[in-house]
Parts: sequence; structure tokens; C-alpha cells
Amino acid sequence: MSDNISYEIQLEIMKRLPVESLIQCRSVSKTWKSMIDSSEFAAEYSRHRTKMQHIFVRYDDLTDYNVRYVSVVDDDTFPTNRVFLTPPPLVQMHEYYKILGCSHGLFCFYRVGPVSGTGKALLWNPSVRKTVEVVVPNVTDWEVYETVLGFGVCRETNDPTIVKITHIVSWGDMESASCIPWEVEVFTLSTGAWRSVGGNLPRKLVRFQFDPANDCRTVVINGVIYWFATMDGGSCNLIISYDITNEEFGEINLPNSLAHPSPGHWFILLKLRESLVVLDNVYEDDRMTYDVWMMEGGFSKSFTKLSTFSLNTQDYVRPMGFRNSGEHIIEIVDNQHGHLVVYEPRSEHTDNLGIEGAFSTFYVHPYMETLSLLDQPTAHREL
Repeated sequence: MSDNISYEIQLEIMKRLPVESLIQCRSVSKTWKSMIDSSEFAAEYSRHRTKMQHIFVRYDDLTDYNVRYVSVVDDDTFPTNRVFLTPPPLVQMHEYYKILGCSHGLFCFYRVGPVSGTGKALLWNPSVRKTVEVVVPNVTDWEVYETVLGFGVCRETNDPTIVKITHIVSWGDMESASCIPWEVEVFTLSTGAWRSVGGNLPRKLVRFQFDPANDCRTVVINGVIYWFATMDGGSCNLIISYDITNEEFGEINLPNSLAHPSPGHWFILLKLRESLVVLDNVYEDDRMTYDVWMMEGGFSKSFTKLSTFSLNTQDYVRPMGFRNSGEHIIEIVDNQHGHLVVYEPRSEHTDNLGIEGAFSTFYVHPYMETLSLLDQPTAHREL
């Protein structure tokens, strides 16, 4: 850029560049590096690229069963514009890392540590290739208590945050006066420390539901973490929320058919653009049928059924996520092999993405490029 171009125009041009180009620009001059590294520019850059979505895919390769990571640009070129990503070294070394969640362009991996009672989380930005390690203390997996984690980025401060909930796992123990139903701690990257959180904890007769492929699956939308849960001995479903900014929990009621389903139903929490979606799955008439419910905004947090669909296939199918257009990304299993397809609910048309892997190993999540962690050295935080 010429020195004759004003700083304001340079800033506007910079906001439109992909992350990889910005990283290169940091080496051009001290002025550009200072601009790009500033928190103000990082926030502006994120706001500018909110609608420029990528689809992150993780799966076990069929040839060698090594884990593969792919990023696909979700625009008019979809699905041809794709690149393979290199995960953090610790993730490559240990197959037991699960993806806890994704928020603001960051992915959070987690595994129980080799030392009893500890775990390790990795905050990873694939766009800037930076990773920060976080030791998670006081992890429990006992007969009475278990630890559930959530991850998100504060919508006001852009501070990456891990929420750790220790709760009673046994319905029988929940009525014991000697048991503490909930203990909550949060870790913020800005402080590098864990601290206890009190306040409006949910009712004690709540138990989180687990996705076998992704541990306790969470969805993060605008700085709010959502978990699927049950209460009253498992007789009623609901959603637990945690607002990172206000540090407040909430309970979201579901429509009666979701809160009190008949046997055979199972549910998935997903994200469609900036809205929470619940998929209700049931196998009937020799095929899998799906109801898609979206949570509306506002105080009521009510749900509206968007559609009901059923794929014309006898193979096992599993919804994995959404494109920005609203098209479904679905895993279809054929002879123990999984492959991803895009399904358009109105036309009922499917397109193969050309991504195949071992069945039930897929993880799919939309994300946007951000500069989060750019100012962070790759670090191991002993806590």
C-alpha cells in the first residue's frame, strides 16, 4: 500500500483480507503489525467477517484410520474450496482429545489427564495456527459426581472462557442432604486462573445428557453456552444455558413433544446461523424421520418447528450440522463407511461432499476466521 493511502482506507482494506494474508502483512512494517495486533482491529475484523462461514470437519480416514481435519469455505464455491488443517501437536499425539466446542473461531479440545483428578484443554485457532494449553483441575468421574465442561467466548470482552460444572450423577444421591448438587468454576484466558462462581444455579434435580460421539455436546451462540439435560429422574427434557457475560445460568423449557417424548426418540443440539436448533430423531416405518425445531429470541425462548423430513434411504443417517444457507449436512453410513452429504429440505435433493471416513467418527461445525490468540504465545498454563 502506498504511503499516500490514508490510515483509515488501509484499515478498511485490511479488514477484507483473509487471515493468512493478514499474518503476512504483519511482517511488512511495525505500523501494520501494531494495527493488526490491536484488540480494536481484532474486534472489527471479526464483526466484518461474521457472515463469511467455514465448515470444519473432523473424521477418521478409511485408509489408515488417522484423524483428518478439513476446512471447507461455505460460499458459492462449496464444497470445492477446502484445505486440510494440522491440529495442535498434543492432539496428534493423543487420540483421546474430544472437541468440547467452538466459539468465535476457536476450538476447544479436552481430554482427561494422565494424573488422576486433572484434565487438559487446548484452545486452538486454526486460522492463525495458535494453541494455548489449560490444565483443568479437580476433574471427577465418581459414582456420585461427574465433571461437565463448556467453552465459549464472551460477546463483550472476546475473552475465551471454560466453564467447569461438577454435579451429582446419581438420581438417588440427589436427595441426600450431605451432597452438594452443583459446584461451578470458570477459567478466563485474560486472567489465566480458575475461580468459583455462585449465583443462580439450576435446580438440583438436573442431569446432563451426553452425545456418545462428542461427549457432552454443547452449542455456543452469542456468548451463551447450551447443554441438553433432563430433570425429575429423567422424565422431562430441558436445556441448560450459561451466559458467559452475566455469569448466569438459565433453564429453557422445550415443547411438550420434546420435553416428554415417546420411547425411541433421541435429540441433537445444533447451530443454524445464530440460532439454536434441536433435532428430534425417531426411527419409524423402516426409516429415520427428523423434526427440526429452532429457538426464537426474546424473553420467552420459544421453539418453532421448521420442518419434518425423512431421507429416502435404508442406510443409517445422522444429522451433523448446517450450511449458512440452511442446507443440512448429514452423515450417511453404507457398509460401515460414512460419507457426508448436503441435503436441501425443500427440493429433497442431496449432494455428496466427497468426504468419506469411518462411520460415527465425524464432527462437523461451522466457524468463522478470527484473529483470536494472535497475541498469545503458545503456552502451557500450570494451574
